[in-house]
Amino acid sequence: MSDGASRPVRFSQRVRLEWLDEAAHLARAGQNRANARSALVEMLRDKVSVGGNAAGSNREKTVTILTRTWCGPPSRLIPLRDTGLRLLDDAALASRLAVHWGMTMAVYPFWSAVATQAGRLLRLQGVATAAQIRRRVQEQYGERSTVARATRRVLRSFVDWGVLADTTTRGQYTVGEQHPVQAPELVGWLAEAALHARAGHPASPNDLLQQPGLFPFRVSYVPPRSLAAASLRLEVVRHGLDSELVVLRVPT
Repeated sequence: MSDGASRPVRFSQRVRLEWLDEAAHLARAGQNRANARSALVEMLRDKVSVGGNAAGSNREKTVTILTRTWCGPPSRLIPLRDTGLRLLDDAALASRLAVHWGMTMAVYPFWSAVATQAGRLLRLQGVATAAQIRRRVQEQYGERSTVARATRRVLRSFVDWGVLADTTTRGQYTVGEQHPVQAPELVGWLAEAALHARAGHPASPNDLLQQPGLFPFRVSYVPPRSLAAASLRLEVVRHGLDSELVVLRVPT
């Protein structure tokens, strides 16, 4: 098992959905990472770290998250990103939120880790507290102040996105609006993103698409073979006598 204290967090800022919309728009327009970064810095000038321009500021960190998600993701995620940009042309809120969620969890496993712990607690007890989620995330990433602070900001992002809702008890959340994900191509894309978030480890279709980290969505059932047909980067392999696993197809 890897040492949690050595696992990078990277996603450490509160990020609004409309900021990711702008990053995706810049990527669709063909802007390179440097130009996109400049545009995003200007967009956030009066929203984050107002009045400051220091290197390493919260604004700079937020822009890094936005550009790494849509404008310059790791090379292995570029095909996923390109398909995601096309899916974003669907104006339905469910598709928009699901695509941003999937791309963020694929690029930033920390986002997925926080979502998974929140989703597990919500399923178990109907509510989740920030303290409970933080403790569970720190078991994976180490008891560092960076982890605690980043967890808090990711949770506030979830509230901003409407997928968590504050209760009358401070620091306690309940599930927000859940969004249907029905189109087979979007279901397949979300399965691919979820596999990347779990470092490519195979999973059964049900475990993959009903995992706690996808708690904001009601994902429609798609038969395994149809799931693979929906995304050419997925493959279904036989596991044992009567079960199948979804895996990432090895590029040729």
